Formats: sequence, C-alpha cells, structure tokens
Amino acid sequence: MDPASVSSSSSCSSAWLLVLLGMLGTALLGAAHRLGLIYQLWHKAEPKSTRHGGELVAEVLKAHGVHYLFTLVGGHISPILVASEKLGIRVVDTRHEATAVFAADAVARLSGTVGVAAVTAGPGVTNTVTAVKNAQMAESPVLLIGGAAATLQKGRGALQDIDQLCLFKPLCKFCASVRTVRDIVPTLRRAIAAAQSGTPGPVFVEFPIDVLYPYYLVEKELGFKKTPRGLLGGVINWYLGNHLRNLYAGAWETRDFFPLPVQVPQATAEQVQQCVELVSRAKKPVMLLGSQVTLPPTPVEKLREALEALGIPCFLGGMARGMLGRDSPLHIRQNRREVLKEADLVILAGTVCDFRLSYGRVLSQRSTVIAINRDRALMLRNSDIFWKPRMAIQGDPGSFLLNLSQGLKSYSPPQDWGTSLKDGDQRKEKANREKSEEPTEQHLNPLKLLHHVDNLLPENCLLVSDGGDFVGSAAYIVRPRGPLQWLDPGAFGTLGVGGGFALGAKLCRPDSEVWILYGDGSLGYSIMEFDTFVRHKTPIIALVGNDACWSQISREQVPLLGSNVACGLAYVDYHLVAEGLGGKGFLLRRQDEACMDNIIQAAQEACREGHPTLINALIGRTSFREGSISV
Repeated sequence: MDPASVSSSSSCSSAWLLVLLGMLGTALLGAAHRLGLIYQLWHKAEPKSTRHGGELVAEVLKAHGVHYLFTLVGGHISPILVASEKLGIRVVDTRHEATAVFAADAVARLSGTVGVAAVTAGPGVTNTVTAVKNAQMAESPVLLIGGAAATLQKGRGALQDIDQLCLFKPLCKFCASVRTVRDIVPTLRRAIAAAQSGTPGPVFVEFPIDVLYPYYLVEKELGFKKTPRGLLGGVINWYLGNHLRNLYAGAWETRDFFPLPVQVPQATAEQVQQCVELVSRAKKPVMLLGSQVTLPPTPVEKLREALEALGIPCFLGGMARGMLGRDSPLHIRQNRREVLKEADLVILAGTVCDFRLSYGRVLSQRSTVIAINRDRALMLRNSDIFWKPRMAIQGDPGSFLLNLSQGLKSYSPPQDWGTSLKDGDQRKEKANREKSEEPTEQHLNPLKLLHHVDNLLPENCLLVSDGGDFVGSAAYIVRPRGPLQWLDPGAFGTLGVGGGFALGAKLCRPDSEVWILYGDGSLGYSIMEFDTFVRHKTPIIALVGNDACWSQISREQVPLLGSNVACGLAYVDYHLVAEGLGGKGFLLRRQDEACMDNIIQAAQEACREGHPTLINALIGRTSFREGSISV
C-alpha cells in the first residue's frame, strides 16, 4: 500500500478518535454537571446542620418587606410557615386557598409591595387558579408559593403530585420549580422583581418538599440501605447519596436577600411635551383613570394633587375610585357615554378599551385620544377596529400624569365645560335619589339602603365590592372617601373576592372601617371566612343585599328566555350564620326602615368593639339597572 495512503488513513482515524473522545468527554461533563458533581467540588453539604429551606424563604420575604403570609396549612409548606412566624411575619390562615390569594392581592394593591400566599401541593395549588387569574387581569403583584412532591418522586405517583407549572405558565409572569436548597434565594428574588416590574402580575414558585426540610429528615426518607446488594444496589445507594449531597451543597453560604431592581416603563420627555401641546389646545378635555394610576412609584396623594392642579374632569374606574375624594368637582360619575361623544380630547390613563368601554366604540372619531399604559397590548386593544389613538405611550400612567401636570402649570380648561358635566352629574344623581324613594313590592328598596349607608360611612372607610346586581347599584351610590379606599375584583369580574380582600385590607389598614358590599349569591363563596375574621381579630362589616336571587343573571334571562331556572335562592338567615361563626349579626327588613340608621350604627359600633359583623338586608327589586349586561 502506498505509504501516503497509510499515513492519510492513520490521520483520519486519529481525528475520528479525537472527535469521539471529545464527545464522550462533553457527555461526561454534562452528566457531572446535571448530577451536581462539579458544583460539589467547591461547595459542600453540611449533614449535621438542622437548618431547613423554609428559613431561607422566610428571610427573603422579610428582606422584601413582607409583613403577612396568607395560607391554608399543609405538610408540604410547614417549614415556610414556622420560619416566617419566627421572623415576625404574621401568618394568617384562611378557610380556602383562593381566599389566601385574594388577601395577598389586597395587600399588594394597598401596600405597594408584593402580596404573598403559600399553599400546599396538588389540590391546594389548583384551588388558587381563579384567584391567580384574577390577580393577572387586575395587574396585582402576587407571589404564590406552592408545595410539591419531592424532587426524586416527581412523576412517580407521589401524593398530590401533578404538573403544577403547566397550570400557571399562562397565568403568571414568572414560574419556577426550585430544585436545590441553594436555588431558593435567587429564585425568589427574581420572582418578586418580576411580579413588580413592567405591568405587575402574579408569579408562582414551586417548592418540592425535600428542599424545605432539614438534611437529616430527607436522608431518613430517602431510605438508604446499610448493606446494598450487588452492583445495582451500590449504584442506587451512590445515586441517592449524591442527590442528597447536591440538594444541600452550598445551602447555607452567605447570600444577598435584598430586592432586585424593579423596572418601570416611563414616558419620554418628548412624549410628555407632545401631550402638553395637545392638551393645551383642548376645549373639552376629559380623563379616564384606571387602576394602573395607583401603582408605585407614584404616591397616590401626589397624584391627587397633580389631578387637582390640572383641573381636567375625570372618570375613575377600578382602584382609581376615590382618587379625588368624596365630593370633588372634577370627579364625574354619571353620563360617561354622552360625555365621551362630546369631548374633544380624551386621556386614557391605564384604562383599557374592552367591554367596559364598549371595545372603544364609545370614543368619538373626532376626539384626540391619548393612551398611556404599562402594557402595550392592552393599551392598543381594539384600536384597529373601533378607535385609534393620536398618541400611544407605553409607560407608567401615574408618573406620566405628574409630569403632564408640571408641563401644564399655566393651563386651565374652560370652566363652563366642567360645570356642564357636573350639572349633568347632579341631575342624574337627583333622579337616582328619587328612584330610591319608590316603593318595592316587598322588602327594602336597595337604593335607599345604599344611600343611608353612604351617609353613615366615616372618612376612613375602605370598601370591598363582591357581587353583581346589588354591588352594581352600590357603585353608583356609595362613594369612597379617598385614594385606595375601594377594592373590586377588576376586569375578570370574579365573585368570591370579598372575604380575602377584606382580610388583607383590615390587616393593612387596622384603623379603617372595612366594609364588604355583598350580593347574597357572592356571599356564599366566602362566608366561612367569618371564622377567619374572628380567629385573627380582624373586625369588618359585611352588608348583604339579600334578594334571594342571582339577580344580575335573572334580569336578562327571564325576559329573553322566559325562565328563572337556576337563578332563585332563598332568604337565608345569613346573620345567624355569622353569629354561629363567632361574629355579630343584624337583620334589616322593611319593618325596620324607620330605624335603618340605628341598625347600621349598631353594626358599626359592634365592629369598633372588635366583632366581625354582618347586616342581612332583605331587599326588593327596582328597575334601576335594567339593560345592564352580565355577559
């Protein structure tokens, strides 16, 4: 054979050998990395340590200013609850996991920090799905901590083991499963920053049970054999031992627990200036403020001052209700559709053109529309069909309005425009008050009841809305006294938020008189939380508009389809249920109308004395909300 050919063949063989060795080496390194062998060369486990992962979770929460942890207890998460309590975080257990998330949602909205709930694996986690979706649509920064099966038991039929991440990836901004103890701190810090950055929203972190308990307990549960049989037994023992060591390797090394930077989009100076010029030329401007205006970093009191300085008439929705106080001349509550058709400039500050604005159809094509929102997709919703903004700015609405106010110091909208809108408001409210004096076929007129309640509310009240027809009427009549004194579910329209929202609100504002405005249908979701209110000494007042019906549905179903099927309820003695759970109950009937104020004031006094209180108001039906939609 030709020597050159032999040499060439030998070179090819050597090259292939090197490639194979390289591939083998890469595979071995990959396997070593996955098994944690490389990490363990520099970071060791501490088998004799009695510390556990729950302590790290609690330290991160404490460093992020978390004061309350809402939960329904389960063995998967016990180390987190115990460690949190030891660090001074108040652990508040509820009677349903959804309530725990709703309470965390309320804390997030009212405190400006992340709200936190912890629930056990499987059914505990799945019970929170509706509440997490509500937080997503309400743009609330909520951290949900979920227990999970041990890392080695995933997918092997362990108790309550399901794929939890797949449930929450469509709902949450950040989802993660913690695989080792050393990952707890960085994972939680990233999750909390994600919840608060950009458009806020919920995040989910799953904790397998073995990353939360101490080394010695996990070692005991792994079931090592002292004398393994044969090669296979030895390999299994080595694998389990390595898994345990990797689980705790570097677990207790010094780490930074404090918050990562939160990213908030801002309008540019050029965009603000363009808006200044547009507004300064407007003769009939109006603003629609949504919940985003209440988000950090803008303090709500500073925003209120800026709005008053601007002097532009405002419609307030969602968490923005109450932003201008009870009787501001700038706050327009009625005739929104007519006003928007007449306005020559409309500022949508955190307001979305969804069903609440007829998908944008209420906006006039002649109006100059400025939209400002943290979320670009929401800001432009339906803009390709029914409306089109002159300016669309992705940024924080609260900060934008502060800057706009600074740029318009010498601006004052025409006084006759604001006066005409307020006159229209007063005419509509006069008509509503006249309707409240109309007799109903039976029981109390709900509008009259709500007017009496509104007159008796103190300045420090905080209102939670949870219902359909009755609460829809209340939104027109009962007036929040100031910023961040109104909580409603938001765009998802979720029933059942009342117990959790009130719980979180009372903890955040212990000196406030917290009211839940309940429909009798929605009350059924969370009346058991009266037990929670009693145990945790969080006195609230629940006003139940009891018309023995799902009236918002019946109002349409009966005339359209000729049947009241599934809409009827009973005039239940809800006040006795509250008393059975340790609270105080009051019954309000038509025959009590003359002393209505006395009964309401007695309920307020009972609440001030520390008793969770329920007023069971038997109400009749009016035509006030005819034509309102429920789909």
